[in-house]
Amino acid sequence: MRLPILILFCTFSIVAFSQEKTEIKEKLYHPEADAMAEIEEAVTTAKVGGKHIILKIGGNWCVWCYRFHDFCEADEEIKTIVEDNFVTVHVNYSKENKNEELMKKYSFPNRFGFPVFVILDSNGNYLHVQNSAYLESGKGYDKTKVLSFFKGWTPAALDESNY
Repeated sequence: MRLPILILFCTFSIVAFSQEKTEIKEKLYHPEADAMAEIEEAVTTAKVGGKHIILKIGGNWCVWCYRFHDFCEADEEIKTIVEDNFVTVHVNYSKENKNEELMKKYSFPNRFGFPVFVILDSNGNYLHVQNSAYLESGKGYDKTKVLSFFKGWTPAALDESNY
């Protein structure tokens, strides 16, 4: 009697795990990408649009990277703030490509774990690094903390004429 129950449990566990893995619709991070070139393109776009740049550093192996992405995509208020104020660049960090030159240039943001966010101004100048652990709540992210982070680093937030 125990064997059929054990087999049923194992089958259910495998199916549940497989479904969790297939929820990743797209790869956010590309080990083959030239991150420095993508940042140069983002600078051009940011200058035209009057935006800042956010580097989202992580990897396709990182559950928290996908949780943050999905969290921001699902919340219209957060999504709008990001789209209106930032040019986003996903920077890969994996065994295939650690983007060591970029990590060195921005004072090793990978020291905070993943995902980690680097804010650049429209000229590509470093403004801030954000440890994503401070934005978490339980097994997800806290909307108030995430909104505060994004609002605090918009171009308007750093415009002295607003103060």
